[in-house]
Amino acid sequence: MILKSLSVSVREFEKGTGWAIKPEGACLGEICVPLSDAVTDGNVDVEIVATRLGMPIVHHSGVWALGPASLSGHTLPSAVAPELQLPDVNGKMFSLSSLRGQKVLIVSWAPY
Repeated sequence: MILKSLSVSVREFEKGTGWAIKPEGACLGEICVPLSDAVTDGNVDVEIVATRLGMPIVHHSGVWALGPASLSGHTLPSAVAPELQLPDVNGKMFSLSSLRGQKVLIVSWAPY
């Protein structure tokens, strides 16, 4: 979800994440996470929700990117990618960490 502010309406949060904001908290199916201090006057404090739901959040030039919830631990806990080493087109080993500090777009493909 791309954000221009860390305070968004409940409707915008629900539409962008799939989580429903209810009196008991943020809910996705049968899972509900308490958010008593994260929702005020119809607005969601994205930083609090991101922490509670394990959503990575990244900021650059007045824009934030909010990643998926990771309550199960199957997604990255931050926007920092793990080390990855693969051969380049010439067969020389390339390390993803050599690009640390730069913005990187990783495109992957699978034939299945």
